[in-house]
Amino acid sequence: METALDAAQLARLRALANRPLAVGNRETRNRLWLAPMLGLGHVAFRAVLEEYGGCGLMVSEMCSALALPSENPATSPVFTFTRDELPRLSCQLVGAQPEEFTAAAQRVQREGFFGVDINMGCSVSGICGKGRGADLLRDPDRAEAVVRAVRDSVSIPVTVKFRTGWSTDPAPAVAMAQRLEQAGADALVFHPRVAPDKRSRPPVWDHIRLVTGAVSIPVIGNGNVCTPADALRMFEETGCAGIAMGRMAIARPWIYAHMTGSEPGLPADYLHYALRLMDELETRYPDPIRAVKLYKKIAVYIAANHAFGLRLQGPLIRGATMDHMRENARENLTPDKQTTERPNALMFTS
Repeated sequence: METALDAAQLARLRALANRPLAVGNRETRNRLWLAPMLGLGHVAFRAVLEEYGGCGLMVSEMCSALALPSENPATSPVFTFTRDELPRLSCQLVGAQPEEFTAAAQRVQREGFFGVDINMGCSVSGICGKGRGADLLRDPDRAEAVVRAVRDSVSIPVTVKFRTGWSTDPAPAVAMAQRLEQAGADALVFHPRVAPDKRSRPPVWDHIRLVTGAVSIPVIGNGNVCTPADALRMFEETGCAGIAMGRMAIARPWIYAHMTGSEPGLPADYLHYALRLMDELETRYPDPIRAVKLYKKIAVYIAANHAFGLRLQGPLIRGATMDHMRENARENLTPDKQTTERPNALMFTS
């Protein structure tokens, strides 16, 4: 992977990233986390990510707090996991009212997850329109009550993923962070974009600095960390306790190993990644149509790493079976394909 860091800078990044981080009554082995992503951060991807190594904590796909108490992990589209990953996996819950979260959080604790993560960042209309996700930021009293309800229900770590809010003024986010801490949150994952932006404008990292300075619990920065140089800059400019990477992890799952200096457990190339992911998808998802659909979502991210990613995307996802996908990968993810330091974020549509 290309990097603009010299040896001294890379050593500085690794020293920052490799520190254990206390989160409530538990500890992550380092300070680089996987951000939650619906349809992308599923059990099959996480298995591959674990093989590459270097990730300190993973977070599940977004799970409905109302549905989770009765979810069957064998059939649920999102509440699926392996027992081996639970010590390094938090479960993200989304809901509207405090009482929705109690039974769900208790189920998460019984299953053995590292912690509970509360979604206050999703700005999709179908989520916000029901009073969930980033809509909680419009109502600080309700947001605080949600955290208190979860804190009173479990002893495992409670984290909150939230964003700047609904205006560009960072003051409400700073005030919200303080209220979330007072309500019992053990750490905050902060994405410094306003809800209407989605990804139309770059995140304002200085807002991470403001939030970090306003609370005593760890703040994990999130947003547009694509290279080791980005990670070092976020650590040093914002003072954040850690970094959560989402779509970059999907595009290059070995990025954690590279940033922490650990040896990747799999070859750090796109063909090996694609083939290993296909194997895991077939193992975890008995429905072949669903497995192929999930692979195609990630294949777009693989294509985005290439200089002619838009041209590569079509040939990578053509066909309807996993055998077609394997053939496509072997034909198109060849060593002669030019890659870029930063993937084409315009292709990150999921």
